[in-house]
Amino acid sequence: MGKSAVLFGAPLLLGLLLQPSALPAAEIHVAVASNFTTTMEALAEEFESGTGHHLVLSSGSTGKLYAQILNGAPFDALFAADSDRPLRLELEPGSAVQSRFTYALGRLVLWSRTAEFVDSEGLVLKGGGFRHLAIANPKLAPYGEAARQVLMGLGLWEQLAPRLVRGENIGQAYQFVASGNAELGFVAWSQLIDSTLPDEGSHWTVPSSLHAPIDQQAVQLTDSEAVQAFMEFVQSAAGRQIISEHGYDLPDAD
Repeated sequence: MGKSAVLFGAPLLLGLLLQPSALPAAEIHVAVASNFTTTMEALAEEFESGTGHHLVLSSGSTGKLYAQILNGAPFDALFAADSDRPLRLELEPGSAVQSRFTYALGRLVLWSRTAEFVDSEGLVLKGGGFRHLAIANPKLAPYGEAARQVLMGLGLWEQLAPRLVRGENIGQAYQFVASGNAELGFVAWSQLIDSTLPDEGSHWTVPSSLHAPIDQQAVQLTDSEAVQAFMEFVQSAAGRQIISEHGYDLPDAD
């Protein structure tokens, strides 16, 4: 089936997900990892148009959102950039009501706004012809931890430490490069897909063998039919297509 046919069927699929309960409109509060914000906005728009429900999104680093949930923040679901925090919530009594699932597989890239600055093998990191390298905080952001693992594996972590500019999350790391405050940085491939910047920049797609898999998992936190309907939509064919179009690999369908 072609792309247009799948999109055309999305409202029908949403209707099928919600029938026969005829749920009243609800407000759903979703905590979402920074790298997935734009994709989540697209998912929310499609879901809202087909159901009448409204999603309220709060984005940030996975570590910070996790801490907020532990401190009582009233989120209905967490879409993390790792599998560790959703697992912890699943194991924490009273914190989660549904099993977690992998909704996307993230890809890390080294990016510069300057054309031909980043080569196809990432050798620019060893050349050292830059002043600042942006990464997300490894302690809070899974993409930042992946970047740390890459630099450790290349034997460059200590050498480049004085040049590192750390953002609280991958969104801030992206902004450091986009604004020119850092010549290059480790960002999510999905951010480049969604970027409104011109295409003359350069990037290196980091081999997945250089870091642990970025398995982005979600977990439902409150017992609500509306929230459950949204989680099912994310895992549906229509939801998976939106996620793929925004630059993510997909887990195997159940």
